[in-house]
Amino acid sequence: MSVQNNAATQVVSAKSASAVQSLMAVFCGLFIIGFVGFSHIEAVHNAAHDTRHANAFPCH
Repeated sequence: MSVQNNAATQVVSAKSASAVQSLMAVFCGLFIIGFVGFSHIEAVHNAAHDTRHANAFPCH
C-alpha cells in the first residue's frame, strides 16, 4: 500500500511543481512586458527597443 501512496504522492508533487513553474513563467512574462514594454526609463526602453519592434510589439 505504501508503494501506491508514494507513487500517487509523486504524481501530485510533479503536477504541483509543474503548475508552480507555469505560473512563475506567466508572472515573469507579464513583468517583462509590463516593465520593459511600457517603461519610460530611457535606458530600459533602448535596451529592448529593437527586440520589441522585431516582434511587432508597439512601444511608441
